[in-house]
Amino acid sequence: MKLIIAYIQPHMLNEVKQELYKAEVYKISITNAMGCGQQKGYTKHYRGIEMEVNLLKKVRIEIAVNDNFVKPTVDAIIRGARSGEIGDGKIFILPIEETIRIRTDETGSVAIG
Repeated sequence: MKLIIAYIQPHMLNEVKQELYKAEVYKISITNAMGCGQQKGYTKHYRGIEMEVNLLKKVRIEIAVNDNFVKPTVDAIIRGARSGEIGDGKIFILPIEETIRIRTDETGSVAIG
């Protein structure tokens, strides 16, 4: 069992969701996030004052999958989020020690579904 965490551009979310659905990955959690990386932000002027904006809007996607779904899930995220420009995002894959479905007390890979 793995937890896949992806940070992507907000405007790419619909494309990523469509690619995940095509890969038969339906259970996802999405959170709005802010961060910076190689983009380093940008500078803008507000009421005559120059401001540095170095935290950019991102979307954090979390998906718990069984081991056989890791590659299809990662490939779907990449297909949906890749533009070829700096700031496309990152994907992290973490091991899950245990999973428990609250409703039924099922554990392990059965609980992920």
